[in-house]
Amino acid sequence: MDPARGTVAGLWRWPVKSMAGERVNAFRVDPRGVGGDRTHAVLHQHKGERKPLTAREAPRLLAWRATYPFNMGGGLDPARPPFAMVTAPDGHSYRWGDPRLRTRLEDDLGRPVELRRDVAGIQDLPGTLLVTTQASLEALGEELGGPVDLRRFRTNVHLDLDAQAWSELAWTGGELAFEGGVRLRLLHPCERCAIPTRDPDTQIKWAGLLRHLAATHDQLFGINASVLTGGRLAAHETAELLPPSGSAATGR
Repeated sequence: MDPARGTVAGLWRWPVKSMAGERVNAFRVDPRGVGGDRTHAVLHQHKGERKPLTAREAPRLLAWRATYPFNMGGGLDPARPPFAMVTAPDGHSYRWGDPRLRTRLEDDLGRPVELRRDVAGIQDLPGTLLVTTQASLEALGEELGGPVDLRRFRTNVHLDLDAQAWSELAWTGGELAFEGGVRLRLLHPCERCAIPTRDPDTQIKWAGLLRHLAATHDQLFGINASVLTGGRLAAHETAELLPPSGSAATGR
């Protein structure tokens, strides 16, 4: 693994699982991941169990948008995130827990649902966040003949590094150190499901995207990470890719 340096090109938070989220200037991270990320979910009955409803089963969820109060910024405490605000496709907004929200969701999605909130996070991979790179995003666009909307991949930390496209697929075990003191452990590349095939604005399916990733990149895009050192992470901070701790000493 070659060291690399660059900057944080963008930060995203997704308060409600499978709904549209928000791009932010800063957020706080701790062992849960990004403060307030996927701490809410819409549940449905699946094979006799209550499970989070995702855009795989209900693409219409992507037309709903979840945010936190604008003045929270990077000050949102991961241990005590507020209730999300949810905006329906028609522009009406509801605070999470408002009984009208459940009714509107059921009417719009055409199925009974329940609402769940868990400050520990409701990620598919608990206690993680997703890191992507600009080089790979641009390379993917070149391979497919046009730009690809990063929002499809629901990243948390998007980096612009002096590293080659797709190099992050070999970063397992490495670390990312940020100017403000946050440090991440890189776990493994993220195997993509069908959710990125849905346009974030229109929900129209682009099946060729997943087929291309499967054929050329083992269906991978981005890399999952956990938090080694928590704190505030801000856009435009410098970022450095480091080899695994102790690798130089052990000769790995």
